Amino acid sequence: MPGPTVPTSRGEGTGYGAGKGDAQMTGQLRLDDHLQRYSETAPHALAVAAAVDAIAAAAIEIADLIATGDLADASGLTTGRNSDGDVQRDLDVQADAILRRCLSKLPVAALASEEMREAQIGDREAKICIAIDPLDGSSNIDINMTVGTIFSILPAPDDLSLAFHQRGSAQLAAGFVTYGPQTSLVLTLGEGVDIFTLDRKAGCFRLARSGAQIAEACEEFAINASNRRHWDSPVRAFVDECLAGVDGPANHDFNMRWVGSLVAEAYRILTRGGVFLYPSDARPGYGDGRLRLTYEAHPMAMIIEQAGGSATTGRERILDLSAQNLHQRVPLIMGSSNEVRRVEELHCDPLLVASVSAPLFARRGFFRL
Repeated sequence: MPGPTVPTSRGEGTGYGAGKGDAQMTGQLRLDDHLQRYSETAPHALAVAAAVDAIAAAAIEIADLIATGDLADASGLTTGRNSDGDVQRDLDVQADAILRRCLSKLPVAALASEEMREAQIGDREAKICIAIDPLDGSSNIDINMTVGTIFSILPAPDDLSLAFHQRGSAQLAAGFVTYGPQTSLVLTLGEGVDIFTLDRKAGCFRLARSGAQIAEACEEFAINASNRRHWDSPVRAFVDECLAGVDGPANHDFNMRWVGSLVAEAYRILTRGGVFLYPSDARPGYGDGRLRLTYEAHPMAMIIEQAGGSATTGRERILDLSAQNLHQRVPLIMGSSNEVRRVEELHCDPLLVASVSAPLFARRGFFRL
């Protein structure tokens, strides 16, 4: 008996398709085939698969909009500020409209967006809720750098007013899209992380990498070093260790990266390891961190953990947190588990921070051989 059909960005349903082992080679497995098989695995799976497919269709439309290079359509010009006070660009608004239009065709219990003041209640009988950051990194539009879309899919609770107050560990699926030299969709359905790349000629996403894994140790870190004077001492201590390289406790050299686009930083970590830090700091408005828990930190943490990495505030696991309000901000440190664990150690042990910061006791300090 045939399984349920998932609506696809091609405008038609797909059959069950080949087994994953039969279509694992790069470029062979289409996203919609992957979703079709997944849709038959659990009661909520069909709804999740349909939502991911709708987001993928929206992503193709957004990618085309960005790729036109037509400043009248895809400019970095500001149009004001969003509901949370951030600068809002023309493309932020257009990306949000595209995603909401694509998702409006589905039974969704509640929808939250960075560009919306409050969550939108939809079909109260639906099984899922969706949170989106329609265009992460939009400040990079002007300079032709990578931007993206982030999404989180949650089970619908009985009380929909609590839809986006669930712990990150409740997520059913999460993912993000990068609009760069390639348009790539990174997806976890709760059993590992797969990366799909847009085949523009065929108008569909194809598997590029299955079961992405992040190495435990790394040689790259990403942070906005211009804010060093505002950081708490554990963050300064960790970055100082990285900068010390072979002369410090890490005993190896690091490269530093900073793009200013969460999706680009996460994609780099998934492809070659590393650690990303966007901590809280002493600047006004940054005391609780800057990234949003519900539609940025939660989905990224799920993806990173599913790929074998870790994600924390420095003191707490991101997926153990629940938001008190829709646009709640949070510090985010994520990536290779050894480095994330070291950041947590430094946050939890002031004496350790003091010992790291003391130059006389550095690896080549006065009291060391």
